[in-house]
Amino acid sequence: MDARAFLREKREGRSHRPEALRGFIDAYACGEVPDYQASAWLMAAFLNGLNDEETDALTAALLHSGRVFDWSAIGPTADKHSTGGVGDKVSLVLAPLVAACGVPVPMVSGRGLGHTGGTLDKLESIPGFRTQLSPEEMRRQLERIGVVMVGQGPDLAPADGKLYALRDVTSTVERDYFIVPSIVSKKIAEGAGAIAYDVKCGDGAFMKTPKAAGALARRLVRTTRALGAKAEALVTDMSQPLGQAAGNALEVREAVELLRGGGPADVRALTLDLAEIMLRLAGDAEAAVDARERAARVLDSGAAWERFLALVEAQGGDPRTVEVRHAQASAPVVADVTARRGGVVAAIDTFGLGEWIVAIGGGRRAKEDRIDPRVGLIVKRRIGDRVSAGEPIAQLHLSAANPHALEGIADCFRIEDPATPGPALLIEHVR
Repeated sequence: MDARAFLREKREGRSHRPEALRGFIDAYACGEVPDYQASAWLMAAFLNGLNDEETDALTAALLHSGRVFDWSAIGPTADKHSTGGVGDKVSLVLAPLVAACGVPVPMVSGRGLGHTGGTLDKLESIPGFRTQLSPEEMRRQLERIGVVMVGQGPDLAPADGKLYALRDVTSTVERDYFIVPSIVSKKIAEGAGAIAYDVKCGDGAFMKTPKAAGALARRLVRTTRALGAKAEALVTDMSQPLGQAAGNALEVREAVELLRGGGPADVRALTLDLAEIMLRLAGDAEAAVDARERAARVLDSGAAWERFLALVEAQGGDPRTVEVRHAQASAPVVADVTARRGGVVAAIDTFGLGEWIVAIGGGRRAKEDRIDPRVGLIVKRRIGDRVSAGEPIAQLHLSAANPHALEGIADCFRIEDPATPGPALLIEHVR
């Protein structure tokens, strides 16, 4: 194909024919179109948009650029996808929990995107954990322990894997006509029969307003159902980090606390809400009656924790590094961020916190960047909490002393005098 003519078409704001768009994606997937031309198209499409027909064509092209898995011989399967936020470690708890409830979870996850963390990066902070498995290894593991958590291999929507990395480093993330094809193509290709979507909304999310987040949630559900899978979505708050920990190894530790019966209440509540959807959509009418209560019982019993340890061991990780508190590598510098004045936390610049985590080495600014899994932060105060001047509001974990980062994190907390209620976690349920 003439890639220049294709790029010119979108640069000038014209619509692609579906077959031309599929041809471009196929050519990119097999290396005939280089990254620099794909980057140019991403920016042109980001600025000029894709209509519904183009979006559907992009979804189909990404889906069929590789293998589509079928786990029907194992039984009804379920998965979850989050659109990304700061401190979102739900998948680490949710996948083994739902598997322990009897529903297999073939979870294909991504890496950090922009200011948000990625499940794969969190898992790879566990020494030895493999996030790439062959299809046969995935099948055997699903049959044996009911859960697998991997990244996109060469067989699964490979064109999306390539575009996903480019979107991160070319600032072409926040458009639903990119987000929906990327998410849905992976979830259908991985073979999940029921999908729960967690669409984040607020300062720390790609969708800033409830209206935009709700529209994305409905489009995800509609597109997924059109391709033959069951789906529901939650729109949830991301005006502050989810839980306390943000940063790869720190989030694994917090996930372990949740699996062992502790951890932040907001992460637990959201995990159970999503588990209820997955169990209800994947099960029969009888199983749906007490799905949330059943998930809570399994979480509290320790069965989900045991399933997580089995997952770590099955994928090459050392279970001792998560069983023993602080066995994972810790950052050499830990420093408190203190409040500059007394009052009530009125707002948190969650996007800013995510950007600071990237800046100190916890995320990527270029595809080739290496992540330091040790770095991150612990949020000590949330919206609505009262603080005194000089009181710790966050704890920063650093690879080296960084006074500039301490000042930057402090700037992310707006403290005022009037009482400010904390935001509700659940904004909308799209059925």
